[in-house]
Amino acid sequence: MVNSRVELDERFAGDTLDPDVWFPYYLPHWSSRAESAATCSVRGGELHLSIPVDQPLWCADLHEEPLRVSCIQSGSLAGPLGSAVGQQPFRDGLRVREEQPTMWGYTPRYGHVEVRMRGVVSARSMFAFWMSGIEDRPERAGEICVAEIFGDAVRDGSADVGIGVKRLGDPALTQEFAADPLGIDVAEFHTYGVDWRPGSLAFSVDGQVVRRLDQAPDYPMQLMIGVFDFPAKATTDTGAAPVPELVVSHVRGHPLSSG
Repeated sequence: MVNSRVELDERFAGDTLDPDVWFPYYLPHWSSRAESAATCSVRGGELHLSIPVDQPLWCADLHEEPLRVSCIQSGSLAGPLGSAVGQQPFRDGLRVREEQPTMWGYTPRYGHVEVRMRGVVSARSMFAFWMSGIEDRPERAGEICVAEIFGDAVRDGSADVGIGVKRLGDPALTQEFAADPLGIDVAEFHTYGVDWRPGSLAFSVDGQVVRRLDQAPDYPMQLMIGVFDFPAKATTDTGAAPVPELVVSHVRGHPLSSG
């Protein structure tokens, strides 16, 4: 049984993340907390996630593409040490390397969920807000991607924004994901949201619906908010590339009316 709050109005008051809601590690069961801890700060009513130049690689010996990441999530589940049970496996044969307590902060099943955020990214980085099945059963593994933005798809006045459903381990879902251009400056704040109902999803940017899908996961999902860096994409002129940063001013979630 998953016990978590049914509403969320996170405005990042104070100077630390709320530990009852947020887990500031990216899938630490496949690596460790030390290797997966987010570089983050809470100040002025905003969450800042960044990847400084000295941040180490995530799961360097197992993840095929070099990856650095600062991500927070609103739930976590993994099996005992040595178990194959763990959320979001990225390759076959993974085993839990470090045990983690089960944590359910905010894991809705249907509702309206939105994040107001802005990102600074280059051609080698990206930021994203998505919802991932809690995987208390293996098939509860689908994803609702609300916004996935790669720096190499950002142009003056527009960006390709990845939106949709990723099937992953859920046989009931159909892969239905695309990154289409939207006329927004992702370095400025925008609100990316989804209305999630049984059998349907309506994705919005700044309150305007930009995509509708006639399918939806039907199990609790946790929120994932993060910024990613891909060192292998570096070029000879990336010495001046900005430090990837994601700034979040609010995260909200609430049940939808029956209408």
